[in-house]
Amino acid sequence: MALAFDEYGRPFIIIKEQEQKTRLRGLDAQKANISAGRSVARILRTSLGPKGMDKMLSSPDGDVTITNDGATILEQMDVDNQIAKLMVELSRSQDYEIGDGTTGVVVMAGSLLEQAEKLLERGIHPIRIAEGYELASRIAVEHLERIAHKFEFGENNIESLVQTCMTTLSSKIVNRCKRKLAEISVKAVLAVADLERKDVNLDLIKVDGKVGGKLEDTELIYGIVVDKDMSHPQMPKQIQDANIAILTCPFEPPKPKTKHKVDIDTVEKFETLRKQEQQYFDDMVQKCKDVGATLVICQWGFDDEANHLLMHRNLPAVRWVGGVELELIAIATGGRIVPRFQELTAEKLGKAGLVREKSFGTTKDRMLYIEHCANSRAVTIFIRGGQYIFGFCHSFVYHSSQPY
Repeated sequence: MALAFDEYGRPFIIIKEQEQKTRLRGLDAQKANISAGRSVARILRTSLGPKGMDKMLSSPDGDVTITNDGATILEQMDVDNQIAKLMVELSRSQDYEIGDGTTGVVVMAGSLLEQAEKLLERGIHPIRIAEGYELASRIAVEHLERIAHKFEFGENNIESLVQTCMTTLSSKIVNRCKRKLAEISVKAVLAVADLERKDVNLDLIKVDGKVGGKLEDTELIYGIVVDKDMSHPQMPKQIQDANIAILTCPFEPPKPKTKHKVDIDTVEKFETLRKQEQQYFDDMVQKCKDVGATLVICQWGFDDEANHLLMHRNLPAVRWVGGVELELIAIATGGRIVPRFQELTAEKLGKAGLVREKSFGTTKDRMLYIEHCANSRAVTIFIRGGQYIFGFCHSFVYHSSQPY
């Protein structure tokens, strides 16, 4: 294909082998479009239902995903045809609005297109076919409203929601332990839901996980999970009613802004310098103790001397916590991030009902659980299992929001 200009300067396109190119019109164009939509539906048809097969998808960079979720399959497919792209948008809209039925809606659309092709061959106009489908949709919705049953549920009566959630997980990879995962999903949604308004803020549900262990080890945490542990192995692993000091200042003596050089030529000078440095550490730890902090979470690290002093002063500490996690902890616990020790006050401490360190797996990985936070209803679903589970874990929790 090349671009040329006529004698008036108007551009036109020269297509190579133009005599072999054809433009479809009328019924042939409609059949070509229908064929593209049916091809997408045919790909997803084999993954529908409890006996549906999973699809193995390989991305250009070599990542492999195993799933039978329609939205995930279509999202990772390389689709060029414009009608096929509409089927992808249909699945994406279904996933955004409902959270389930992404495969079924594409298969149904493909079947409707297949029947529409037969009607087109009989000479029926496409607008008449579309009007017939809209009329059938209204009749189907009215019939569903007549035969529908209303199930009452509440915080202490979740069985109907669990059963509904289990039906959405029956064809998924996690089918073997769908009862437990359905209960976790429902409890997570109810923890963040406004039952009076029937509104669910799914952003308050964080899905996190670590490869390893069994899928049955998945648990629901009413709080935040941080991939850190206590800075000293002898610090307490569990703190009740924690007052958390959230710091972005390091436990170390201040460094001069200019270039400096210190000459130490006697033992007395070295002892004086060591005592001065120790006094800095002691003042920092004492400041945290004076405001009532029972846990220190620091963005930066601190050396062994500060760590040893924190342990002996019975002040548990966590170091090298990232800025994003630090902000999340501050929001959840109602605390303030403190940039300097001089600004630390009791009013800026965060509150949490329970902070505990948990180890799991054969490698004894350790993570910090911050639960029953004072200022947040956020929950975390912590998933364990093999690598293939994590291609699916971020979608199953949203299926349980369908009853709302």
